[in-house]
Amino acid sequence: MSAPSRIQGGLIDRSQPLRFSFDGKPMTGFAGDTLASALVANGTRLVGRSFKYHRPRGIFSAGPEESNALVELRSGARREPNTKATTVELYDGLEAHSQNRWPSLAFDWRAVHQFASPLIVAGFYYKTFMWPASFWEKLYEPLIRRSAGLGRLSGEPDPDTYEKATAFCDLLIVGGGPAGLAAALAAGRAGARVILVEEDFRLGGRLLSEICEIDGLPGASWAQMAEAELASLRNVRILRRSSVFGIYDDEVGVIERVADHLPVPPAFTPRQRLWKIVARESLLATGAIERPIVFGGNDRPGVMLASAVRSYVNRFAAAPGQRAVVFTTSDDGWRSAADLARAGVEVAAVVDPRREVAASVRALAGNASVHLGASVTDAIGGQALRAVEFVGADGKRRKLAADLLAVSGGWNPNIALATHLGGKGEWNPETSAFLATGAPKAMTIAGAAAGRFTLAQALEDGARWGLEAASRCGHAGAAQPNYRARDEAFAVTPLWQVAGVRGKAFVDLQNDVTADDIEISAREGFRSVEHLKRYTTLGMATDQGKTSNVNGLAIMAALTERGIAAAGTTRARPPQVPVAIGAFGGLSTGKHFKPTRLTATHDWSARQGASFVETGQWLRAQWFATPGETEWLQSVSREVSAVRSRVGICDVSTLGKIALCGADVGAFLDRVYINTFSTLAVGKVRYGLMLREDGFVMDDGTTARLAEDHYVMSTTTANAVKVMQHLEFCHQVLWPELDVQMVSVTEQWAQVAVAGPQARALLQKLFGPGVDLSDTAFPYMACGEFRLGEVRVRLFRISFSGERAYEIAVPAGYGDALMRALMAAGEGLGVVPYGTEALGVMRIEKGHAAGNELNGQTVARDLGMGRMMSTKKDFIGRVMAGRPALIDPARPTLVGLRPVDRNDRLRNGAHLFAPGVTPAPETDQGFVTSSAFSPSLGHWIALALLSRGPERIGERIRVFDPIRSHDFEAEIVSPVFVDPEGVRLRG
Repeated sequence: MSAPSRIQGGLIDRSQPLRFSFDGKPMTGFAGDTLASALVANGTRLVGRSFKYHRPRGIFSAGPEESNALVELRSGARREPNTKATTVELYDGLEAHSQNRWPSLAFDWRAVHQFASPLIVAGFYYKTFMWPASFWEKLYEPLIRRSAGLGRLSGEPDPDTYEKATAFCDLLIVGGGPAGLAAALAAGRAGARVILVEEDFRLGGRLLSEICEIDGLPGASWAQMAEAELASLRNVRILRRSSVFGIYDDEVGVIERVADHLPVPPAFTPRQRLWKIVARESLLATGAIERPIVFGGNDRPGVMLASAVRSYVNRFAAAPGQRAVVFTTSDDGWRSAADLARAGVEVAAVVDPRREVAASVRALAGNASVHLGASVTDAIGGQALRAVEFVGADGKRRKLAADLLAVSGGWNPNIALATHLGGKGEWNPETSAFLATGAPKAMTIAGAAAGRFTLAQALEDGARWGLEAASRCGHAGAAQPNYRARDEAFAVTPLWQVAGVRGKAFVDLQNDVTADDIEISAREGFRSVEHLKRYTTLGMATDQGKTSNVNGLAIMAALTERGIAAAGTTRARPPQVPVAIGAFGGLSTGKHFKPTRLTATHDWSARQGASFVETGQWLRAQWFATPGETEWLQSVSREVSAVRSRVGICDVSTLGKIALCGADVGAFLDRVYINTFSTLAVGKVRYGLMLREDGFVMDDGTTARLAEDHYVMSTTTANAVKVMQHLEFCHQVLWPELDVQMVSVTEQWAQVAVAGPQARALLQKLFGPGVDLSDTAFPYMACGEFRLGEVRVRLFRISFSGERAYEIAVPAGYGDALMRALMAAGEGLGVVPYGTEALGVMRIEKGHAAGNELNGQTVARDLGMGRMMSTKKDFIGRVMAGRPALIDPARPTLVGLRPVDRNDRLRNGAHLFAPGVTPAPETDQGFVTSSAFSPSLGHWIALALLSRGPERIGERIRVFDPIRSHDFEAEIVSPVFVDPEGVRLRG
């Protein structure tokens, strides 16, 4: 299939034809095309519809500044909306679809929005949909949601993978145009480590699109030679198809589109890679973006930036039209007339508002008619441009037939990245553009991005700044190259808006912001550039106002009778280009986001018939069913009874374990715990409670002192990471002077609880007579290090069950062997393995607070631990915990509940009310936090937080659970249901 607008020349590879489709219509292009250039070559003018008015739109630019040609790529799970056709590298089999239209692109019913345009101007959404209020949920919100957005997500899981990588270099160069290439060559030859980032799939920038020479070579050929030399230097890395999306403190974010130019990424290849680059120096060589002009109908398909016209003609061998008019306020725009004529496109006229131009510039028009002192007022057409209307120097209106209007209003240096850390643009009258001020440290700006627009200036800047950056990084001595290039004419007289237009004059093409909208914003008082942006949505689309911001700010400056410098400009924010959320996630998706962690005894537990439960990222044995047990409660009750009467073992390896070493660990722990730890003797363990800075409980656990300068802290499973972060913050930020080192050792040690009346007998059989575990030698809350054969073990006499209990820890690799050895040693003692459910039942029977009670809303007094709070030292949270609301006696505090009718079942979440009171928020007195069936007592029990709880022991309370239709009375009792004296615990 032939492409009707394909012309001779260009940099495409005609030996590699590529098939693709647009809205189901088959087309052909070549390797080296973008989707946009292939559409241009196939004569496609209409590519989309505008966001608000659904006006027909065509391709406007040739790069990432594109505001019109947003398409959906691919199909199925890989469907990708809102992709700029100008940045999509063509590949064989590419599927593209227009978006934001119904039922078709050519016939869009929503185009009727244009007739309602007087009603939906800027800010209309702040003034409408207010009445009647009942319409909001039923009508207004659904209608707005259906109208919002452009493309469609697939709604399916992303089948591709993404990677993250980090790189270090001396010099990071952003942009592979003439300035960037010259800088990379200079620094690379000097021996500096260089990373060159270029968003295009070819290096060269504007050299690929302009008729120019460097050292007697065509610009594209010189770029190819430079690329070959850079590729040969081992100290230079080139990242093509890569965009810098953000400048951050001491690092730069880059997104590399590794396989976006392929139908499907090859096996084991990521689709995209997110780089974090740390550079000693950076060079911004991002070039400049051509500025359009605001006039009537400037959004018609066929209206295109003049530089984009040259790109399609010279690089892609695609003619955007057959009869062209050039509307320019700069010398640069005249070059488009010359290049179009050279490509065989008829140039009907060149229209320039300036009264005079240099003879050499005028000569670029060739045989086209020239109209100086004239301005285009309206582009006329529907789904394609048909004619151009302009006002001449004599004030008369004239009309020219044309299907292409090339527009050039000057150039805006692309300084967005230089403002990410607080810098801002400053108006420069000489270049009629904003230049960067306050750029990030160690960043230099070169070439067009610095307002030095000619090729010779770009090469000079790149070579000089590249060499100086290399020298500052310790690579001095290389000579600066001198490149021969012609200094082309670049004079400009800015024209922001043409007066006397007939049609709508658009400033922001993507968001349908018109010149009239800016006038409304000024009239209603939204005159600050930041207010203008938010009131009109100017510059808030996916292109971030690359072609609209400056024009909009200039129009506002004129309306408010200020200079552009006084009006100022907005500050760009990252990401500079769209970045897939998948790239930020990298490989951390699905189960890889929080990988399932298995204990050392997992396989052993599975063979014993364990049912597992997710506890944070860990899988823990929940209970061990035996033959004949038909429900979980039978298994759990059996396990609890076995522990209470004989002995049981439970894997507790998932509890956080933090090793702390140093001379000041005791003092450090005094400051993070509410109770004192500096007096803890070697060989002893102490329970501790930790508060947040606001006085609420963060976590609890035990800390053992194994040696004078060696402690081991335990935390809850859920808060292991949080506590580690908290301790590191305290040490590094609050008390860096303390001699404390810490490391998480949770994964390094497997730990098993041995609990029950026969626990000591079991361990004595395991260790043999050589280890004395008597109550005198190893009492409650003792700890020590022993050897079990050749393995070093740690033993702690602590209990979560309320029974005589120990926890034995071994290096993780021995965890499975330890469990087997414990079962073998306890065979004659009736040992059973028990899971987390039985553990939970026993801690409720014993009144231990756990995760349900440590819910971020309780303080130490609420949990009955107020007396633990030391009055002799300071600690984190002490002052805030003393706030009146936190010491109010009426606060809900921990109590136990026992149903009056022992057959009633207490459930978590049930609310508590005084008997006979109507349940309501104002009469609510508390709620059940934890509940369990107690095999020891033969009925259900619970822990609850109840207002003035301890004062009310012996009273009755109403347990109201409307969701599960429960409503009965319970007795308020002590939270300790089993062995309140602690006789079993201490032996």
